[in-house]
Amino acid sequence: MITIDNISKKYGKAEVLNVEKIDIPRGQSFGLVGNNGAGKTTLFNILLDLIRPTTGAITNHEVVVNKSEEWKSFTGSFIDESFLIGYLTAEEYFDFIGDLRGMNKADVAKFISQFDEFFNDEIIGKKKYLRDLSKGNQKKAGIVAAMMGNPQVVILDEPFANLDPTTQIRLKTIIKELTENRDITVLVSSHDLTHVTEVCERIVVLDKGKMVKDLETSTETLKELESYFSV
Repeated sequence: MITIDNISKKYGKAEVLNVEKIDIPRGQSFGLVGNNGAGKTTLFNILLDLIRPTTGAITNHEVVVNKSEEWKSFTGSFIDESFLIGYLTAEEYFDFIGDLRGMNKADVAKFISQFDEFFNDEIIGKKKYLRDLSKGNQKKAGIVAAMMGNPQVVILDEPFANLDPTTQIRLKTIIKELTENRDITVLVSSHDLTHVTEVCERIVVLDKGKMVKDLETSTETLKELESYFSV
């Protein structure tokens, strides 16, 4: 369970986020959508204690995220390439993250082997530093690293951006598997309304920092979202 309670964020007099209450149950696939500047990344950054809220608190499985680091042991995330270590190869990076998660090299190799199709022979064994990979391949590495160590929560900011269509389809399958078969809570932000409605059972719309819709995904959700954003 993740609880977002009276979270606001101000920079000077400008308020960029003001969300009264959101409860995200364990195992839910949760989508966050909104135009640029809506507050999506700000909310995720507060959830990951990368920035502090002006008011309120976020609780991740009974841990207040800005008062304890215990949540880090069961939470995986990828926001952008700053989460990577550019001077490592992908293999070195996965071994590093695996070590943090209590995985040995054999565990890491077994885990990574599940993603051969997703990597499409473009990442492993290429002897390239992460900084020298394309934006799409950097994103693939970051997404997979976020899932290492059996996390209870996975947070992904714009995971479909910079990925080719085939990889987007493979990623949707991976996200669905996380919640359907492994009971992992997955939070996804995206500008792509089609993708987010396909992988998320619930979608919250932010507009200028405020929650304006909280939808249980149905066959009509995409039309409702398209209608809202076309006004």
